[in-house]
Amino acid sequence: MDRQTLRDWVHRFNASGPGGLLDDGTEGPKPRLSSAQMAEVARIVGAGPDREKDGVVRWRRVDLKRVIAERFGVDFPERYVGTLLKELGFSHISARPRHPAQDERIVEAFKKLPARAESSS
Repeated sequence: MDRQTLRDWVHRFNASGPGGLLDDGTEGPKPRLSSAQMAEVARIVGAGPDREKDGVVRWRRVDLKRVIAERFGVDFPERYVGTLLKELGFSHISARPRHPAQDERIVEAFKKLPARAESSS
């Protein structure tokens, strides 16, 4: 142990008692997005992208990074956007996107086709 460290501890103990030996915790950095902005990001992610407006059929971190920078003026690293999504309760696993021109009637008709009989050779 360094002599100066011990001296500092003695002065802290004499000034504040045993409680003075505890480290003073700092608050840490302030969040760059307010809770209202975080709720807005959650709403944006939950609603999904608009193909005409956003130019994508599903959200990726790079797309959300761009949206957050445009709307709130905060530029996060792409990896941190994933952390934000996890904090908001979203998972990286998502449903497969649907093609915008997909016809639901054709999909249902395809599902009802009988299974092909396997031929024996």
